[in-house]
Amino acid sequence: MRLLLAEDSALLREALTALLERLGHTVAATAQTAPDLLAAFGRLSDAGEPPDLVLTDVRMPPGNSDDGLRSALTIRAMQPTQPIMVLSQYIADTYARELLILPEGAIGYLLKDRVNRIRDFAAALETVAAGGTVIDPDVVQHLLSGSRSAPLDNLTAREREVLALMADGRSNADIATALTLTDAAVSKHIGNIFAKLGLSPVEDNRRVRAVLVYLQADRN
Repeated sequence: MRLLLAEDSALLREALTALLERLGHTVAATAQTAPDLLAAFGRLSDAGEPPDLVLTDVRMPPGNSDDGLRSALTIRAMQPTQPIMVLSQYIADTYARELLILPEGAIGYLLKDRVNRIRDFAAALETVAAGGTVIDPDVVQHLLSGSRSAPLDNLTAREREVLALMADGRSNADIATALTLTDAAVSKHIGNIFAKLGLSPVEDNRRVRAVLVYLQADRN
């Protein structure tokens, strides 16, 4: 894959570049600030070679707050299908939720400690680049804390299988193929999952919330 890497720490930027190249990827460009990230993405896109994945920190100059995450959201507004992996030492509630409910998937949010698990990190990059969603278990726990959750006990065995594949970032078509079901059957199962988990049709992030509930239950 060709990646755009945004990280303000020179030491960590070099370490991530070396790791990514060791995994067989190419770092097409790097950025040290949030404006640099947007500029680099624009240059690559204008050249007709957008990155296969944007890998960015959350806390970056110039504000040293959520600048990197906000730039990621700007990139997705410019290109709704652009795969983005966010790495962070902390969880930025508002923008994290906004990022994770984006409808096209291809989103990852990992805490930097997970990079030490190289095999898992490599798999997460591939999943997000392929259009899936990867959420750090600690991020799941944080986002669900203080909010309502719903038990999985009322789900049928088939509904649990469908939800597990949703948690893997699979599309409805992928789920239909994996379980030898029709697209209509998958849609019906997903509708039942939403209803049993108490997720209202007016919520535009029902799929992500269902996955978060599943991952939290699995972690416990």
